[in-house]
Amino acid sequence: MKLTHLGTTSGGGGCPELYETDRDTYVVQGTRITDPDALATLRARGLPDHETAVEIPKALLRFAKD
Repeated sequence: MKLTHLGTTSGGGGCPELYETDRDTYVVQGTRITDPDALATLRARGLPDHETAVEIPKALLRFAKD
């Protein structure tokens, strides 16, 4: 998978980051969700054990292409 960096809203070079892949998908780097209630909601909606969820600011999505 080839990653192309699209942008960040971080001032220090860390997360969050947004990447586009050569597979017509995006990769998001953000803070891992660890809140038990939020994880329970995600699991109830079908998040499988082999996946995780990350939190990003809305402003990061300005780098996503239409």
